[in-house]
Amino acid sequence: MKKFLIFLIPLAIISMAFKSDKPAYQLFNQSGKVIKYSKMIKSLEDADIVLFGELHNNPIAHWLELEVAKDLHASKGEKLVMGAEMFEADNQLIIDEYFDGFFKTKKFEAEAKLWPNYSTDYKPLLEFARENNLKFVASDVPRRYASIVYKKGLKELEKLPEASKAYLPPLPIVYDPEQPAYKEMMEMMKDMPHANDKLPKAQAIKDATMAHFILQNFTKGQQFLHFEGSYHSDNFQGIAWYLKQANPDLKIMTISCVEQSEVNKLQEDSKGVASFIVAINEDMTKTQ
Repeated sequence: MKKFLIFLIPLAIISMAFKSDKPAYQLFNQSGKVIKYSKMIKSLEDADIVLFGELHNNPIAHWLELEVAKDLHASKGEKLVMGAEMFEADNQLIIDEYFDGFFKTKKFEAEAKLWPNYSTDYKPLLEFARENNLKFVASDVPRRYASIVYKKGLKELEKLPEASKAYLPPLPIVYDPEQPAYKEMMEMMKDMPHANDKLPKAQAIKDATMAHFILQNFTKGQQFLHFEGSYHSDNFQGIAWYLKQANPDLKIMTISCVEQSEVNKLQEDSKGVASFIVAINEDMTKTQ
């Protein structure tokens, strides 16, 4: 009996330890099954383009972005190309000049258009690319052009000077109002005064521009790792849709970050939103 009790005590302690665990995140595959990080990386290595959909103010998402970049670089080396929504296309020249050593970090950060949480969340990604001699692509549409679409519609972009159009995809862009993401945006706005279809079109010009600059900086045999808000790639829409319109043969894999009260099981409505889903404890501190 004594030996039996001695055996039970460690089991009880282990059981209590598991119950008191507070994991910050859990990885799932597209069908909602738990997956190991190493297995996700192995799968991502086969993709032409990886779209990492983040939550902009979530530190776990930002930490994982850097870890994924490091591990894909370990596999792909100089064939890895990086890019992000958080840098607008008209920032490309200054990024290239900075990477080529024409000025120091302080000068770059003073002149570039940077997000408020750049130093904690996006600087590590940019500096990783710089230190490893990787191309880093500023992929997003300049916000002034998204503002034009929001106020006046997509057609207005065609009136811009030719020099301005260098920061845009070829015009006119294809716009599919039946994309679920855009329909959902319209549904959310239906009770708002002056609701119209210009907001989802402003979203579309961002998606189309990011897809355009990804493709412009990608050649077969490389891998492009892109970072964006998850709503730009969830359900393989947005950027992924525009990429497939341009090249249906591309192998695209996506990651999406979601927040849950418990992370041991993926919520039903998050299943299928991406190739891999990062469920993060909703109590996680925010970065901005």
